[in-house]
Amino acid sequence: MRTSNIGIQHIKDWEQLRLKAYKPLPNDRWTIGYGNTFYEDGTPVRENDVITVEEAEKLLRIILAKFENSVNRYVTSNINQSQFDALVSFAYNVGSHNLKRSTLLRVINYDPNDLKEIERQFMRWVRSKGRIIKGLINRRKSEFELYASN
Repeated sequence: MRTSNIGIQHIKDWEQLRLKAYKPLPNDRWTIGYGNTFYEDGTPVRENDVITVEEAEKLLRIILAKFENSVNRYVTSNINQSQFDALVSFAYNVGSHNLKRSTLLRVINYDPNDLKEIERQFMRWVRSKGRIIKGLINRRKSEFELYASN
């Protein structure tokens, strides 16, 4: 399965395009494009890096494929396109390694329609460096809404 246009737009809306490297928080990694901390060759983003819109779009598609592959590999239950898109957005934000070890994944693999528990599991991922972040609360709510839509 591959991310739909709706799923791609969902990620773009949350990540917001940045053509010059920046740090979302003072101790974060340098970030560019649609929330990317690395380039396709594995080189980390550095201070003063700049890219074009076209390069950001290309980088998004390349990086997105890695998260799509992870969701396809880790999810063993039958899920629909909206559910897939939501999980790709989640993995794009928290990393494939965190998706793989999450209770969210275990719940979905057991019963992808247990929406009450799945919502609860999405909402466990709202912290950064131990602090609850309003933006992450909003993103998880949005990802769950996408997951629950048909």
